[in-house]
Amino acid sequence: MILLLALLSVLSGELGLCLEEDGGFTFDGDIRQFAMTSNTLYIATEERLYQLSHDLTLINSLTQRGILKTGNQQDDVQFYRVSDTAEWNATFSINVLLPFTKNDSLISCGVTDDDCGHCEVLDLKNISNLLYREQIQVGPLKSSSRSVSFLVDVKKKTQTDTYILTAIQQNKEQYENDKCGINQQTVNLQDTDNKQGGGIFSLTDGASGTPGIKSKGDVEFVDGFQIKSTIYLFSNVLSAQTNRVRLIWLEGEKSKTDTLKSLRGATLSVSDSESSRLVASSVIPGEQPVLWSGVFSVDGGDTNTELMVFDISPDYSRNTDRDPDFYTSVPSEVTPKILKPKAVIVRQSYMTSVLAVRQNAWMVFYIWTEDGLLIKLSVDRNYHAACPTVLYRTSDDRKVFLKLHLDPVDHKHVYVPFRNQMKRVPVSNCSMYTNVQECWSAQDPYCGWCGSKSSCTFEDDCTDLDWLSIPDESQHKMISHKVEKDTNGQISLKIHTHLTVSQKVSSDFTCQFSAISGHLCIGNNPPRFPQCTCYLSDHTLPPDGLHVTVKFRFGKILLLEQVKLTNCSDIHGPPNSILCQQCIKAGCGWSRNSCSWANQGETDESVCQKLESGKNFSIPEIFSITPNVVSLYGTNHAVLLGHNLGDVSGVRIQTHADCPPKESPVWDNTGVSVTFHIPSTDIKGVANVCVLLPDGSCHGEANITYLSSPSCTNATPSSSWISGNRKITVRGSHLKFVEGVVHSHAMQEVALPKNSSYQSLTYDSPSAENSPGISSSTVFLKVANQTLACSTNMSYYPDPEFISFTATRTGNSVRITIRKKADKLEMTTTELSVWGVQDSKEYCCIVETNKTSDETHSFTCEVKNPPDVEFQLLLIKYGNRTVSLSKPQPSSHLLLLLLLLIPCVIAVLVFMYLWRKRRATEITFKVSFLSLLAD
Repeated sequence: MILLLALLSVLSGELGLCLEEDGGFTFDGDIRQFAMTSNTLYIATEERLYQLSHDLTLINSLTQRGILKTGNQQDDVQFYRVSDTAEWNATFSINVLLPFTKNDSLISCGVTDDDCGHCEVLDLKNISNLLYREQIQVGPLKSSSRSVSFLVDVKKKTQTDTYILTAIQQNKEQYENDKCGINQQTVNLQDTDNKQGGGIFSLTDGASGTPGIKSKGDVEFVDGFQIKSTIYLFSNVLSAQTNRVRLIWLEGEKSKTDTLKSLRGATLSVSDSESSRLVASSVIPGEQPVLWSGVFSVDGGDTNTELMVFDISPDYSRNTDRDPDFYTSVPSEVTPKILKPKAVIVRQSYMTSVLAVRQNAWMVFYIWTEDGLLIKLSVDRNYHAACPTVLYRTSDDRKVFLKLHLDPVDHKHVYVPFRNQMKRVPVSNCSMYTNVQECWSAQDPYCGWCGSKSSCTFEDDCTDLDWLSIPDESQHKMISHKVEKDTNGQISLKIHTHLTVSQKVSSDFTCQFSAISGHLCIGNNPPRFPQCTCYLSDHTLPPDGLHVTVKFRFGKILLLEQVKLTNCSDIHGPPNSILCQQCIKAGCGWSRNSCSWANQGETDESVCQKLESGKNFSIPEIFSITPNVVSLYGTNHAVLLGHNLGDVSGVRIQTHADCPPKESPVWDNTGVSVTFHIPSTDIKGVANVCVLLPDGSCHGEANITYLSSPSCTNATPSSSWISGNRKITVRGSHLKFVEGVVHSHAMQEVALPKNSSYQSLTYDSPSAENSPGISSSTVFLKVANQTLACSTNMSYYPDPEFISFTATRTGNSVRITIRKKADKLEMTTTELSVWGVQDSKEYCCIVETNKTSDETHSFTCEVKNPPDVEFQLLLIKYGNRTVSLSKPQPSSHLLLLLLLLIPCVIAVLVFMYLWRKRRATEITFKVSFLSLLAD
């Protein structure tokens, strides 16, 4: 029977669930907790607990509804789960969800409707199997994203015990419940096994009593984890004046008491502001030192956020249990250690979540922003970031659950938990790159060129080990060259490949130099990956340079590089930035304001930035850009105003410091204004703008803000009459950026928005008179060079047909009622304009009300203070069409009938007259006859 009930519960739990085609799963409520093992996900919503496979296939689900039953003792109240269809009086809300893989169990703790704590231990492989239940508090009583819980190991002399560590948010106004015997401190350790002395979920530690860590003020916990024996806890300590980001170290050794008393603390300093706050956290996998990444709000708000990396290796030199904010017995007025960031990785608005992973020598950060972007950012070992890429974008601005996780099975997907959804997003799309150069230029540590497949793939998808990927450090070129000259006059060409290859491929690395002139290199110089060298047979180079072709072979992969060799001494002229750039691009070096051989000067182009251009251009200034706030798609025909703009040849937009800038040509230049197109981008934020001169220099400073792209949710009314020009209101988000609206039946006819804001816009529907048989049309928004489909269709119906009207004088006004055939247009009073016409003069009739029946619709309007006239004609306007409606006149059939009836009436009257006259004669005769008889 129990198995049958469990099966029914699972089957009933599948109702209303959805595994989406795009790799997502929709739940029946908002996500409260999310945990995972090596191949399974566990998600708790308000009323259900789910067990999913790593690919988001449903394995099991349990209702969290049940009944509360009192046991043998009055205070022993237990929660019993019931089926979905049974009556229930309580819900078990999970605030702690911990897979205990070593014990094959899932620990779920929270609160029931009597505001008392409740815990269950479930079978890890089948959550429908209940192993244990108890009324007890573990973790917070209320759902809190600012409390953390996780399992920790404490090493003892002969064994290692696992405990539940709970760090509970503290604030002065928090709810306190005394009826359930709650007595938890800020940081607690609770048993996970009955064999640990005090019993499962016990807080006690034998004779040491009940240890715990208290806090001096309000505390929000952000994250916690254990690496080897060290436990790390991150929190925001809040006060009226300041916020402090705190790190606590604990050593999991000996006992619960010793572990909690081992606390040492540090303060993470991220800015001069005293209102900085930790938003999200992720440890960076790897050995010593312990690197950790955090998203910080540098001003305490939600907008100005930065991702930073810290070395959080514990400092064992400081005394234990001496901290100004956390203590086991009494607080200490000491100054904690200050930790400064090793690097600021990125400044990006509205970051809310972060996940850090290692991929070869690179760190990869997955960042979720409050406005609906999943961003991937690859960072090399020198903390130099590649250009960020957007892996996923929502159609609206949606927050996610605080934690992001990597798929534990294939490591190629990121789980993104929304309010009631779980998305499984690929970490890369390597196949989109069609050649070696594109694959390398993506600067994606997951992607490399597979020689056996001739495609860009993940490393484990390339079976023959002939896989070329990016090097350990960020580079701008896949192949670079230098031209050197030694003291004997020997010229050499050195080619360097910036690649990572397998040991097998590096051993098969070959180079071949060739030129049209014939023999090029002297001597036998076998290549040594990643470099090959050619010592030129000639000690001089032609005045026009020498074109050299270099063939590289990496196993089955063949690459070609064209190089033009130039005598570095021949690159001469006034020392300026243009000459410097020409020198370094030729593989030479810049030294003492002149071009020299690469081994005699600087070979980094950054040295050229210090030089003037050498051209006599007036330095331009930027005053303004209109518009300066655009969607991700940019906009056309932006106008830049400024001074000395006559020589400006282009506009440079730098959307991200680590991305190549985009340059937009000038379409019109008046000297004081420049017209150009603002290009699209993938990531929202502020872009820096400068104007380009012909010498390549860029001047002036201005900003463009990129916001979300427009999206529409509905349109009202949802129908139009065939003749078009019905006023339609579209609602959605960021509609201010819409430049036009089109319908699928008339894509060439663009309706311009009449009124627009971020949430709505209005436009006139296009006509469908040239589209016979049309019943509906899709609505599209035009934004810059993009056409975006709305999630709504516009139905088309025949134009309204007005039947008749009646006019009634009431006081100084005339009320007119207009009848219209019933239709599906749902016209409103604001869509009609009515005039009464008398003697060619029009009188405005203000439409006030409308009524609907099965067969007709009617509108009532009023003419104020008209002359003593009787209206025989109305003019009715809807959209751009005006129709006339006359008062009903007797028809020709009725007149004909009347004409036919007139002779009949006359004949009847004549007949009646003659009949009465004859009758009168007869009566007179009879009277005369009777009189004679009487005589």
